[in-house]
Amino acid sequence: MTAAVWEPMNGRDYRGTPYRPPRIPDDVGVATASELRRRMDERRTVRSFSPEPVPEQIVRDAIAVAATAPSGAHQQPWTYVLVKDPDVRRRIREAAEEEERRSYAGRLGEEWLGALRPIGTDENKPHITDAPYLIVVFQQRYYLSSDGTSHKHYYVDESVGISVGMLLTALHLAGLAALTHTPSPMRFLSEVLNRPRNEKAFAVIPVGRPAEHCEVPDLVRKSLDQVLVEV
Repeated sequence: MTAAVWEPMNGRDYRGTPYRPPRIPDDVGVATASELRRRMDERRTVRSFSPEPVPEQIVRDAIAVAATAPSGAHQQPWTYVLVKDPDVRRRIREAAEEEERRSYAGRLGEEWLGALRPIGTDENKPHITDAPYLIVVFQQRYYLSSDGTSHKHYYVDESVGISVGMLLTALHLAGLAALTHTPSPMRFLSEVLNRPRNEKAFAVIPVGRPAEHCEVPDLVRKSLDQVLVEV
């Protein structure tokens, strides 16, 4: 069955549709929010992955969750490339480590390197090939319709960032670990994955289960009082 071709709504008159979500009782909402806060506080970025297989459907459903994110003018300016081929992941790792070697050799600058030091990162990126799945997220700077016409997308960075946040949440709640990796520059990803000219790489996200020997940095999150302002 061939999927319908998606076209932007540019220029279309407003059409409303009823929205009547079920009302959740206050006590259930409070309990749900509390449990979600507890579970998400357990989320950590992982750089040591087990190669053990995980159900692909979990990853596909998490990407589907990410695709429900709000976006500027509902233009949904994201593409999620699920990379399973070991050879393709090897090529991505080689190219990423080449860029990272240049970055850690001085391109980042001492202030940025100093900020990274407590995280314990370096130019070696085994997570790209160790994790059973690799998701490469692209942002669509503009849309190309079937007749070749380009359409401007709005709030692309914000939209894709929200979508990726929802992806990480869905993966964590489903019991998987992930890492947001942003090698710089990332132009090689468009070449390796043969993406069209309107797409720009946004993040590389390995997905899987933590390795048995996995360690994470000993970090402390800001408290709610430190991030919340009430007026």
